[in-house]
Amino acid sequence: MASGGAHRLRLLMRMGWYAPIALVPRGRALERSEADVERWIEVLAPPVSRPWARLALLAERPEFRSLYYYRLRRAGGWRAAKAAVLGVIWPGERTLHLACSDIGGGLFIQHGFATIIAARSLGERCWVNQQVTIGFVRPDDRPVLGDGVAVYAGAKVLGAVTLGDAAVVGANAVVLEDVPAGYTAVGVPARLLPPKADR
Repeated sequence: MASGGAHRLRLLMRMGWYAPIALVPRGRALERSEADVERWIEVLAPPVSRPWARLALLAERPEFRSLYYYRLRRAGGWRAAKAAVLGVIWPGERTLHLACSDIGGGLFIQHGFATIIAARSLGERCWVNQQVTIGFVRPDDRPVLGDGVAVYAGAKVLGAVTLGDAAVVGANAVVLEDVPAGYTAVGVPARLLPPKADR
């Protein structure tokens, strides 16, 4: 059997083990979860067709499981209770902490190791890498990220700052001031680079 076929067989076996997670009914509050699945399919192209992609992501990606449980907790009621139980049986990425009051659909978390997202809000289709801290300096001073924002490995976004739509935070940058839409923040402390068309 080719290595691709062996991987697919192992994935199918894992999917069977993780199948009960996907049986959690989806309510209106979980619509963003569908946007998450679509985005992860777009980025990762799992080796199974669309109806099975959610299950493949749950089986292979602990950071996706963390995001899925976040969605269930935000739905409240019995779904939140189920998320707590499922998280014990099938844990997500243990060092990924999602303490954000509002995360738009289509969030992609690459690796997610040692990552904290404690923003006031994240827009649609954001991208966050590993070892990122998006958090507060004081409890009331939390960042706001627009749509399509990317925060790369090791970056820190701290305090009451706003990252405009399609802003980028480079690896290991420390952002303490607003980043306009389309700009890139690099360095420590971060300096701004205009959109590529303006350079």
